[in-house]
Order: sequence, then C-alpha cells, then structure tokens
Amino acid sequence: MQLETERLILRPWTEADAESLYEYAKDPAVGSVAGWPPHRCVDESLNVIRNVLNGPQCYAICEKADNKAIGAVELKLKGHTDMTQREDECELGYWLGKPFWGRGYTPEAAKALLRYGFETLGMTTVWCGYYDGNEKSKRVQEKLGFTYHHTCEQVEVPLLNEIRGGHTSFLTKQNWEKLNNKDS
Repeated sequence: MQLETERLILRPWTEADAESLYEYAKDPAVGSVAGWPPHRCVDESLNVIRNVLNGPQCYAICEKADNKAIGAVELKLKGHTDMTQREDECELGYWLGKPFWGRGYTPEAAKALLRYGFETLGMTTVWCGYYDGNEKSKRVQEKLGFTYHHTCEQVEVPLLNEIRGGHTSFLTKQNWEKLNNKDS
C-alpha cells in the first residue's frame, strides 16, 4: 500500500532503499535522540530494513520528486509496541534525515498515517513517545494534537545501553476528529 500527501509518498521499504537509509541513519543526530545508534554500513541498514522497518504499517517517507527514502513513519500495532496491548490502539513512530528537518515533512507524513489509522484500521487511540532532549519529536506531537499523558524517569534504551527520561502522549480518535473538523 502507498499513501500520498501534497509533497510526499509513503510507501513500504524495499531492500533497494538500503543505501538511502544508510545515508541518513549514519548521522548521530538522527538516531541517537530516538534511541538507536548511527548505522555503520549499508549492510547494517539492509538488515534494519529486513528486520525493523518491516512492520505492516511501516513506510518510507519519500519526496514525490524522486521517491527516495528520507525517513520513516510507522503505526506500531499490537505485538510491536510496549505502549499498549489493545487491538484498537497503536504507537506512532517516526524519524527523518537531517537535511530534510524544518520543512514540515514529519507532521505531514504522520497526519496521513494517522488518518489511515483512525479511518481504515479502526484505531481508537494512538500513543507516541520521546526521550528527554528530543524537542523536535515533542514539537511534532504537539503539531499533531497529541496530549501529554505521563513521564517515566528511568526508561531503558537498550540499543544505546542507556537510561533516559521518557515522555508519553496520546491522541484519541475523538480528539483527532475534532482537530480534523476544525481544519475543514
């Protein structure tokens, strides 16, 4: 499946995206704030495509001009998230290559996927989190209408072997509908 926005294509990751993924995921500024280490080689990025970016609702964020993967957006469904065990709830995750920061691409991509999650997948609540210091992710959640829920001071970040503060927010279908109608 593929989703489109005004400027973006959201499509499944393919093995052909490994070089593009490596190009952006090797930057320490991209993954470290999200809890994963910089990629060390194209083969590592290929492995991530095969084993991490392979969820049923995980999409490469691509500019329409060239369809090149520049980031990811995902609705992590039951069994792929520790934020909920419900079938009608999921977790939103995202990241974007640094050269594309500040263009509004992440909120644009996430809005399209949230619409799909609420209208097509039947989600009632979408959860989202960020670690201390990831102000860009916090801002994306605010732009999308997420509401702060709680903070955990001692969250394990296993891929970096660290403990961080983690903040969790949520967006209900009811609140999403109110926001959506306000924009109409």
